[in-house]
Amino acid sequence: MNITDWLLPAGVHAVCTTRLGGVSQAPFDSLNLGDHVRDVPAHVASNRALLQQQLHTARPVFLQQVHGVDVVALNAQTSDGTVADACFTTDTGVACTIMVADCLPLLFTDAKGQVVAAAHAGWRGLAQGVIEHTVQAMCKAVNIQVKDLRVWLGPCIGPSAFEVGDEVREAFITRDADAQHMFLPHPLHAHKWLADLAGLARQRLQALGIVSIAGNDSTRAWCTVSQPSTFFSYRRDGVTGRFAVCIWRSA
Repeated sequence: MNITDWLLPAGVHAVCTTRLGGVSQAPFDSLNLGDHVRDVPAHVASNRALLQQQLHTARPVFLQQVHGVDVVALNAQTSDGTVADACFTTDTGVACTIMVADCLPLLFTDAKGQVVAAAHAGWRGLAQGVIEHTVQAMCKAVNIQVKDLRVWLGPCIGPSAFEVGDEVREAFITRDADAQHMFLPHPLHAHKWLADLAGLARQRLQALGIVSIAGNDSTRAWCTVSQPSTFFSYRRDGVTGRFAVCIWRSA
């Protein structure tokens, strides 16, 4: 899918893939970009080559994501499989890349396009501060203020599908009481909640002072679980592929 709802500065480009247009067979059909999901390695390599074509001369760097908060600075020498859940770069020709199948992907840049970043936010990473760590790293890298940042939220599990327990709700509301508004009691199960992951991320971003937030508005169109023909979803399918978001600077 083209990221058409986000105003990018000159020289900054972004893409969000779907599950369509690749060579993988079911249940990874078809544009699976994950090399850790038991798909045929040659198929994954072919799919990543197709992504490379979309990025032209920029190289996507695939992280080993572990639901943490570590942020790595990317350059041309950064190897695939670097362990981190967020990345940023000021270099050209290097694409910050996040793979997902229900967690929330976020893309960042600044008003002048001096730096780009991407983050992977499941509930653990979001609660522990992956957004805050990413923003801090970006601002320090190019000496900018938080208010200069622009953020796009990608597809993720939606608020009608994300069932969580009391411990997840507590992890958020103990830090910010307003987070309680992003949890609705599950209609069928006691001590279960329906959580708005994208909404929780928007709260975190707004609390930091970021006002330019585009993308996922928590509606059904953005829900990975509810859109099986478009997106991979681990919660829905168990064994499945991964789609990706990328952001990069051109020369």
